[in-house]
Amino acid sequence: MREEEKKRTSQNTKFQQFFRKRWVFPAIYLMSAAVILTAVLWYQSISNNVAEDLQTPDQGENAMNDPEAVEVNALKENVKMPALDPDAVSVVKKFYDPNASTEEQEAALVSYNNSYRMNKGIDIANEDQKQFDVVASLSGTVTKATKDPILGYVVEIEHENDVVTVYQSLAEANVQAGDKVEQNELIGKAGKNLYNEEDGNHLHFEIRQNGTAINPLTYMDKPVTSIEEPVQEEATQEEATQEEAPSEDAEAPKEDAEADDKSAEESPESDKDAQKGETEGSEQSNEPEASNNTLNS
Repeated sequence: MREEEKKRTSQNTKFQQFFRKRWVFPAIYLMSAAVILTAVLWYQSISNNVAEDLQTPDQGENAMNDPEAVEVNALKENVKMPALDPDAVSVVKKFYDPNASTEEQEAALVSYNNSYRMNKGIDIANEDQKQFDVVASLSGTVTKATKDPILGYVVEIEHENDVVTVYQSLAEANVQAGDKVEQNELIGKAGKNLYNEEDGNHLHFEIRQNGTAINPLTYMDKPVTSIEEPVQEEATQEEATQEEAPSEDAEAPKEDAEADDKSAEESPESDKDAQKGETEGSEQSNEPEASNNTLNS
């Protein structure tokens, strides 16, 4: 027992001697401060990472929404007159409208190579018949910019909603295929061409929806989205007329068949009448011969 007590007392004295040293408590304080500071910094870093993770989806949504906002704004552009000074130009030849009056249709014909052709767009000219700057009617991408020996320089620009604008009879073109142009951006200068020499210096302007030419004046100063609905209505009307046409053709053979049946029914009677006529004619022809024979006898 005494030995165990001696050991315990010896251990206590060692601990007491250790803590009596001057550097022990400052070292313990420094270690504690380092641990606490490390814990605080670690907690702050974790909270910052969590905050960044929470903000990242919002930024991604905003980044995704920005292009959509740009596209919506592009779709809301209104069709503009393709001239740098729209007040100085006028339409000298209108779009050929099948529903227009005869005089308007005649005025919308283009004379070329001893033949008349329907105008698929509008011809714009300056009042003094001079060249003028041509600008893009809508924002889009240039898909064609070439020189045609008959039409002059031709520029085609593709837009949203499957709309294409065509600019012909240009004296020069300032854009190339693949260029992105903004609305009212200069693309060329109006000039002359061989196809429509009558109008002199002019711009031939077309709007096409899915490859179909439509009247540009109908949609001038209107959103490009409004171009789709009338074209769909025209397409449905064309489909309806195409569906009705076969039915009429189908009825025609029936009428022809009925006429054939009637002729077939009438033909035996006519054959009988013909046979009667032949027999009667032969009898009538034989009677004079018989009378002649009796006289001779």
